[in-house]
Formats: sequence, C-alpha cells, structure tokens
Amino acid sequence: MRNVRTLVAVAGVLAATALSVPGAGAAETTTYSASELSRVSDAVLKADVGGTAWYVDEATGRVVVTADSTVSRAELAKVERAAGADAGALRIEREAGVFTPLLSAGDAIYGSGYRCSLGFNVQSGGTYYFLTAGHCGDVAKQWYADSGQNTLIGPTVGSSFPGNDYALVRYDNQSLSHPGGYSVSEAYVGQSVTRTGSTTGTHHGTVTALNVTVHYSGGGTVRGMIQTDVCAEPGDSGGPLYDGSKALGLTSGGSGDCRRGGTTFYQPVKEAADRYNVTVY
Repeated sequence: MRNVRTLVAVAGVLAATALSVPGAGAAETTTYSASELSRVSDAVLKADVGGTAWYVDEATGRVVVTADSTVSRAELAKVERAAGADAGALRIEREAGVFTPLLSAGDAIYGSGYRCSLGFNVQSGGTYYFLTAGHCGDVAKQWYADSGQNTLIGPTVGSSFPGNDYALVRYDNQSLSHPGGYSVSEAYVGQSVTRTGSTTGTHHGTVTALNVTVHYSGGGTVRGMIQTDVCAEPGDSGGPLYDGSKALGLTSGGSGDCRRGGTTFYQPVKEAADRYNVTVY
C-alpha cells in the first residue's frame, strides 16, 4: 500500500470564526433578493480564489463562503470587491485545513498507481458498471481490485472533472460480484448520513448545506455539491454517501481527517446516474 500514490487533503477542523466584511454590521439588517444572492454567488466564482466553497443560504439570506487555510486576507478582499455594493450579502467563515480532492460503499479500486473507492453499482440493460469520482476516472483508464493491479475490474468509460466530479467504470471481469441494495434519493440539510471509504471505513454525520460550489486549492471547481461534517481521508474519493438504502452522493473532496473531523463535499448521485443513463440498484 505504501507505493500507492494519493492526492491528499491536508488535515484540518472547521474553525467557527467569521471574518468581518466591510459594512457587516449594517449588512445584517439588509434583505437581499434571490436574484441579488445569485449575482453575489456568481461574483464569488468570477473572483477565482482557490480554497473556497460557497452556497446561498436562503434561511439567512446570505452567501456563505468558507475559505481554507491557503486563502489570504488579500484574496478574501478580492472576493468582497467582486461582490461590489452587495458585499454585505457575504458571510465569510474560515476552515483550518485545505480543500482538495481526496484521491487515493467503499471497496478499494486501483488504477495507474492510484487508489480510490467504489461508489455505487449501476446498470444499463444487461451491462454492469459502478460510479466513482471524476477526478479518479481522469487518472486511470483501467481499474483493478488489488494494489498489485492483477485482478482487472474494467475500463473507465466516462469521466467528468472539474465542473462535476463523477466517473463510470464498466465491469469486464465476469468473476467479480457487484451487489446492490440502493435506490437514488436527494439529500436535504440536517439529514443524518453515512459515508464509506477504502481508507477510513464507515463514518456518520450530517448534511450541512446543498448546491455548494467548491474551488479546490490547486485548481478544479465543482458545482452542486452536498456539504457534510462527515470525516474523510485520502483514498476515500468516490466512495458512497447514503442514508440507509438511499444513495445520495460520491465523495469528492474536503479538509480534515477522522481523528479531528473536517468538512467534506459530495457529488450528487442522481446527476451522475442521469448523465450516463444508468440505474443504481
């Protein structure tokens, strides 16, 4: 296992420290329309600051921006300038770690010297596949069930990253079983969820936000993510996020570890299944 490369997430825990925004005292009394909040969210994207994640919090009428430890005050000022007169709609929080894809249901899968995790098994007609993370699919054309890469699973037949973070791998080895037991569902804030990965096994937590945009440190922006407080570590990428038999997401990336906790992001399964016209089973 020591010769298997991974793209790591630097350990860190969520720091519940809000940074002041110019005019924040007055801004808290200002009401912003849905179109204004959407415009502010677009402005954060255009600011192009790596190490940030954001979403529109309709309950408070703010765009919540979480900045990891690589983001400087000057870069945060850039985000505020991008929002212009609507900067008061920003609520900026800090994360002590680094947001990165966690490359390294969750059985381990291996390809091109990397390790990821199997997400959910899917099928189209009589052909069987599984879903995993797109940043995993981008680095390997063939996947194996063992670190020595002797037991072939099959090829990556579709992959999308950045923008999204999902990939489709076909089962070509007829001797491998591919059990199911899940059906696609959509996550909701406050939902109790479980994540399984090949590095850390099974852990539990809560959905904290939806439709989150993440600009990973080092590059790569993904949209429409599920945000949770479930821990994850390198190698857990692509593994399943679920609630009982409800298939919710595929592990994309985040910050932290399973000793101190952290924040993680997940590609919704429904979008991936719809894109490839496959059925989770």
